[in-house]
Amino acid sequence: MVKTHNVTRLLLVVALIMITETTTAQKNMKPVNELINTSDPAWPLVQDWIKNAKNKVEVLPADSANAKDALVKLQVTTRSPMGAVVYETGGLLIDDGWIRILGSGSAKLKRSLPGWNKGKAFKDYGVPPSFLLIADDAVGGFFLLNGGALGEDAGKIYYFSPDNLEYEPLDIGYTDFLNFCFNSDLERFYEGHRWTGWRNEVAKLEGDKVFNFYPFLWTKEGKDINKNSRKIIPVEEQYLLNIDFRKQLGSDQ
Repeated sequence: MVKTHNVTRLLLVVALIMITETTTAQKNMKPVNELINTSDPAWPLVQDWIKNAKNKVEVLPADSANAKDALVKLQVTTRSPMGAVVYETGGLLIDDGWIRILGSGSAKLKRSLPGWNKGKAFKDYGVPPSFLLIADDAVGGFFLLNGGALGEDAGKIYYFSPDNLEYEPLDIGYTDFLNFCFNSDLERFYEGHRWTGWRNEVAKLEGDKVFNFYPFLWTKEGKDINKNSRKIIPVEEQYLLNIDFRKQLGSDQ
């Protein structure tokens, strides 16, 4: 009986500590007026990059209320390109929607950057994340900004690849990631991941859905994507599947 009471007391203490830390973090969150930078906003610069991009970029419209809400939850200023994308756009669609860069949410891409990360990168808004899911693609690959969980190179982007379930370091920050999406040779980067007629299918794909392949892309049998069967599933389902398969393969041990 004494041991049971001690365990219960310990669990209560841990719960109280977690609640206190969360409450403190939320109290320290800056209001939206402190996050909107009017003297040196990054958006005009990002707009210029988009205007001169080699790859097709679709800027999704932002709802003002949702944009302010997302900015507060993310706690990033509009002086940064990430803050600018979140505040000024509902998201960005690259190469007919092959890559989806998260913003504050829109009809074509309903997920906001902070909303998508809640429950994955952090439990509550205001708590510093150990990583951020910033974008994903039509074949179930995910781009993450390292906050410390993936290594000592905090601030760098990783690609959670569907063909090996590994976090591949790209050795670039968020600004260079935008440049990668806007101007890099995506055909080369996604070599072997694009099937005949992919563009027509991807252009019709909802921004919160992905193509799920069988055999799985990370298996020996699934390497020829033109021979795989494919179906459309929610992006969250694919993310959780990738995480689960990675654990089953012992990659997180």
